[in-house]
Amino acid sequence: MLLATGCASLAPTDDTLPQVAVPSAWSSGGNGASQAAATTSLAQWWQRFDDAVLTTLVEQALRANTSVRTAQASLQQARAQVDVQSAGLLPSVGASASAQRSRASNSTGNTFQAGFDASWEPDVFGRLRSGVSASEADARAAEASLAEVQVSLAAEVAVNYIELRGLQQRLAIARSNLASQQETLQLTQWRLQAGLTTSLVTEQARAAAEQTAAQIPSLEASLAQSRYSLAVLTGQVPGALDATLAASAPVPQPTAELALAIPAETLRQRPDVRAAEQRIAAALARVSQADAARYPSFSLGGSLGLRALTLGALSGGGAVTSALLGSVSIPLLDGGAARAQVRVQSAALEQARVAYEAAVLTALQDVENALVALRGDREKLERLTAAADAARNAALLAQQRYSSGLIDFQAVLETQRTLLSTQESVTTNTAAVAADHVRLYKALGGGWQPAP
Repeated sequence: MLLATGCASLAPTDDTLPQVAVPSAWSSGGNGASQAAATTSLAQWWQRFDDAVLTTLVEQALRANTSVRTAQASLQQARAQVDVQSAGLLPSVGASASAQRSRASNSTGNTFQAGFDASWEPDVFGRLRSGVSASEADARAAEASLAEVQVSLAAEVAVNYIELRGLQQRLAIARSNLASQQETLQLTQWRLQAGLTTSLVTEQARAAAEQTAAQIPSLEASLAQSRYSLAVLTGQVPGALDATLAASAPVPQPTAELALAIPAETLRQRPDVRAAEQRIAAALARVSQADAARYPSFSLGGSLGLRALTLGALSGGGAVTSALLGSVSIPLLDGGAARAQVRVQSAALEQARVAYEAAVLTALQDVENALVALRGDREKLERLTAAADAARNAALLAQQRYSSGLIDFQAVLETQRTLLSTQESVTTNTAAVAADHVRLYKALGGGWQPAP
């Protein structure tokens, strides 16, 4: 992929890659992230959150997750297939031995043979070399697919972890508000006993406290499910991380601003785009392989061995036998199967080209969506933080004025509901901003390193 001038395009190094228009800069690059010549390293982006537990979980998942292990096995299989295809370019040699006893009329005879056989197919028209090229491209695609699994897994672990920390904060808020509402309920009961208020006010206070208390079991269940998800993602049984994640902690946030790469550079580091490019190379090689199959094929074979009537004579040298065979095979009439196979592989090549275009467009959309979401959630968090501060002050003032008998209880209930709502919104949106960073790192292709 080469970056052209002006509105850049994803230009292939040859005519095999389709032309896909790529902008020279991100449309939302100045909102939430900056574009610079020196871009941020994204190989281990989770360390930017400065959270030791998150780092441990991600690294454990990259080692033990079943999806990663499956992708690693697929890569090993693809690399082994390269060796299988490459072996076809070399001569093959085998050893054989036989013993035969025959009877004719009243006579019997034994024959013993031992020797070596060799064969070789000269790759005159490149059919075998094209097969090797296709297998090598498949192996590179499998390597990129492994990287894609690693990218997705690291992001999934981080998002689940952020969600868990957000739930812990929401649970703490609910319990704090419940304690405040229970104090208010106690106050209304005292005022009711003193004849300073009515049963209606007491029941309203009890209803508000019970509504808040009803949120706690749901939050606790969601917390347990998040712990189970993280355990499975790290290759462990559900419940294995209960002790590790029992203590509450703040929602992690990245410690520094992200310097974005330009779009063309981002596409180079996206493993799904790399995999799509290699699939085009593999499909092109298979077109060449199918075309070469229409031409004559040649083979050379030979044998060298010993033949004797007794086993002792065979070990003593016996009679030396040798043979050399050269052959040519020319397809004449196959009902059009060879040409049809070329069309089959050509159609597969076109599918790979379209899939490559789709991968590029999806990559561009992922980054733009992540940038827009990050900008919007940051602005929203600023507003919600201010609203939560105001709601906290209003609830405190309402509680004081109600204790002094200056306002009715309805104002206290309203301020308490507003406080609980805004505090939950701040916590939820704080987690959303952190998750937006994770999705941006994923969209930029971060979370993998080239395999050794």
